[in-house]
Amino acid sequence: MTRSRYSKLAWGVLGFILFVILWGAYVRATGSGAGCGEHWPLCNGQVVPRSGTAKTIIEFVHRITSGLSLIAVFVLARITYTHRQLTQAHRRVALASCILMVTEALIGAGLVLFGLVAENQSMGRAFSLALHLANTFLLLSSVTLTAYWASWKNPSINLQVSKSTWMICVLMLIACMWIGISGAVAALGDTLFPSQGIIEGIAADFSTASHFLIRLRILHPVIAVSVSCAILIFCQWIKSRTGEVTPRDTNRFSNALTLAVFAQVAIGFGNVVLLAPVWMQLVHLLMADFVWMLLNLLIASVLFSDSMSNSNEKGATLSAQVAPKE
Repeated sequence: MTRSRYSKLAWGVLGFILFVILWGAYVRATGSGAGCGEHWPLCNGQVVPRSGTAKTIIEFVHRITSGLSLIAVFVLARITYTHRQLTQAHRRVALASCILMVTEALIGAGLVLFGLVAENQSMGRAFSLALHLANTFLLLSSVTLTAYWASWKNPSINLQVSKSTWMICVLMLIACMWIGISGAVAALGDTLFPSQGIIEGIAADFSTASHFLIRLRILHPVIAVSVSCAILIFCQWIKSRTGEVTPRDTNRFSNALTLAVFAQVAIGFGNVVLLAPVWMQLVHLLMADFVWMLLNLLIASVLFSDSMSNSNEKGATLSAQVAPKE
């Protein structure tokens, strides 16, 4: 397989995983998590359910697509390990994708087997949902890096980057993940306790008599706005580190991430005004995934470099400088 085809395959796998994530959110938003009962991997005790409700079909489709995404990630990893032009760095992120894909499946199975789906309102469901979101984000990170590095000859740590820059980049990733976790818990609250109006919803958020999932909803917009401002500042700051980074990819990803953050804030505001309809929740989640992936791409363009390509470029420049003039 050529590097070009390998790159297209990697980006294709990433796109399919995004679809599976959105369909999983659709399962949660429609209360279809128990569509196959408390059976896993079977659906209502059958390999293929012969009859069932719409919720059964929705959940069964999610299981089928999740299984296909698992196969796709393992196929991509297999190709990565057998491709002669790919390095150890490529293989490590591909292996991480496989491990995270397995844990993703296990968490999903646990949700079903322990009944943490449908109308379950327990703290355990909120915690498991947060864990699920964190694992999903890490999976997106590894597959995104696999696709991004597909055209790189030898991804390696950029030795010009300072320790303070490393620390700030890691903190930004953690902060962005907290947006996703708080958003997942807020979406669960919106699903289980839908509001009839904005005023009613805000009043419920601050009422001590409300369920804890309702009272936790207010944390998401606070965290989202705060971290979004931090990301916008980070994008401008990182572009100023001209001595540490490669301008081409860094500027491109920084600009794209800035636009995505503004779009996500606008979508989040619309989600609140419209009282979180299912379709808006899916759009909100999709943009959240884009923000996360773009942040990963931006940070990867800063912390890592294509050392072999850089060496070739430096060698070509040096040869041009020392070549005798005619």
